[in-house]
Amino acid sequence: MLRYGVFSSRWPLGDQNLWTIVNRNEYQLDGDQMDVPAPQASRYFDIYHGVELKPQSRGFGRWVLSFTLEAKGYGAILATHGEPDVQLQNLLTKMQQMTSAPLASYSHEWKALPQQIVPIPSTKATLTAPNGMMKLPEADFAFQVAGIEIEGLNEVGVDVQYPWEESPRRFHEHAVHLSAFYIDKYPVTNAQFKIFLDTANYYPQDVINFLRDWKDGSYPPGSDNRPVTWVSIEDARAYASWAGKRLPHEWEWQYAAQSTDRRLYPWGNEWDASAVPVLDKSRTPRMPDPVDAHPKGASPFGVMDMVGNVWQWTEEFVDEHTRTAILRDGNYYQPQGAIWYFPEAYKLTEHGKLLMMSPGMDRSATVGFRCVVDAK
Repeated sequence: MLRYGVFSSRWPLGDQNLWTIVNRNEYQLDGDQMDVPAPQASRYFDIYHGVELKPQSRGFGRWVLSFTLEAKGYGAILATHGEPDVQLQNLLTKMQQMTSAPLASYSHEWKALPQQIVPIPSTKATLTAPNGMMKLPEADFAFQVAGIEIEGLNEVGVDVQYPWEESPRRFHEHAVHLSAFYIDKYPVTNAQFKIFLDTANYYPQDVINFLRDWKDGSYPPGSDNRPVTWVSIEDARAYASWAGKRLPHEWEWQYAAQSTDRRLYPWGNEWDASAVPVLDKSRTPRMPDPVDAHPKGASPFGVMDMVGNVWQWTEEFVDEHTRTAILRDGNYYQPQGAIWYFPEAYKLTEHGKLLMMSPGMDRSATVGFRCVVDAK
């Protein structure tokens, strides 16, 4: 970037490159904005304004792109080869319409966007416990949980908005009546997920980072009984649907870990390092522990691996612009050096909120899942 106070990030994919740009200045910038390679076969599109840009020569083999960046505004440039396809043409048309009014014409007043929880359809109810699942009895449950966001205090708009709340907020408490249900005793393992892949021939549309630690269609040797990771919430839902199950509501997950006595951890109210995996603070995380490696971590119902091994997918929330998911459990990996890494939520009164961008970006070495079935 050529101008003071303008910053960009480059996102490469194949022979395409996308730059997302922000102008941190209090004034508009026009004219030359960024250096680019000699045009040759590449075509450049101002995605933000929905128009094609022609590189301009500045002599001595130097080429630049010129466009406008509003005060405190944004930009996006795509470099690609060949003719724009229908999707790109439609995007350019849509963005041209959306950005026809400058940002300064909109109100600067901040308002929290209302959120909606994404429904989780019930499963076919059963009288007997499916293999590998524990039955949890019907109960009135005092659901109490708080988000672990680093910033925001308890300002409106922080964390999520449950159906019984009028706005997003960090601290939540609500009496929930729970019908009986079954929950997986352990998180879904690599071996179980491989059966799903081989039987259902599942292949996600977005394959980026899908089962990233697997090779040639199978999990690493000796990891059959470890939690499957590098799966998005969409991958987890696909597995659950194939198995006749579903992902748990967050309050179901917490009830299975906590019972009704408001304990802080599945085993009681005091932290017990012997009930969870040894923390990994290295630069590259190791694999998670086998799901049955820590019997002292059992919940009052005998449900295992509820804290400290891998995060687990539960609810999804949406607003006008974003999708977020609630992750429970906390994990064994604690990267060092900055507080901006995703904080842990080991206490059963805490949860993590993950801003979802795409299945490929949502997959992680430390996120897995377990399933639920409704009981008659």
